[in-house]
Amino acid sequence: MQQSDTAGKILQVAAGLFAEQGFAETTMRQITAKAGVNLAAVNYHFGSKERLILAVAEAYIVPLLDDLEQRLEERQSLGDQTIALEELVEMLMRALLSVDGVTPDALAVFTRLLELAYMPSQRELRDFLSERYSRRLQPYLMQLRADSAPMADDEFFWRLHFLLGSVVFTLSNFQTLAVIDQQANDAGAQLERTLHRMVPVLAAGLQARAETTQFCWL
Repeated sequence: MQQSDTAGKILQVAAGLFAEQGFAETTMRQITAKAGVNLAAVNYHFGSKERLILAVAEAYIVPLLDDLEQRLEERQSLGDQTIALEELVEMLMRALLSVDGVTPDALAVFTRLLELAYMPSQRELRDFLSERYSRRLQPYLMQLRADSAPMADDEFFWRLHFLLGSVVFTLSNFQTLAVIDQQANDAGAQLERTLHRMVPVLAAGLQARAETTQFCWL
């Protein structure tokens, strides 16, 4: 195998194991055994398990951002000043579906990456994602802010993370939710339909009026 083929094989195997077992639970020995390479090959192409995780992250985040940017640019080319929130959230869902087509494990790996990024020990991953991709997300976030209810920056920050948390929970637990749905309604849940169902809920969360309220916890 050529070097590029070897790196691709390692990435593919690592992504599958990460999706199945999680990042901490997957060992380098498992990756090398399943990929049919030695540890030296992994170190040569990626340097460490941490750098391999970053490479996997890039393999899935770049297609999502490419798709989201293209959809936003095409919509902005129509000349409207403000894009409705439901349409913007729909763009995000369509971009997620484009990631789903990268590999059979794509969305599972992607959601595990997002979960991992919020762990206290994963500052390197958070910094990598922020430094590499935050600028590309700004035009989309500006559009979200433009049609959201008036609110302070810190409130918008929390609303975005409530949105992200809803998406991560749904995607991380989709198979379980689908089984529950099938048992309750005798109808299998489809990923595209489920993501579409989230659109009005997430848009409403951003459109809800922000109020300064004092809570007293008993």
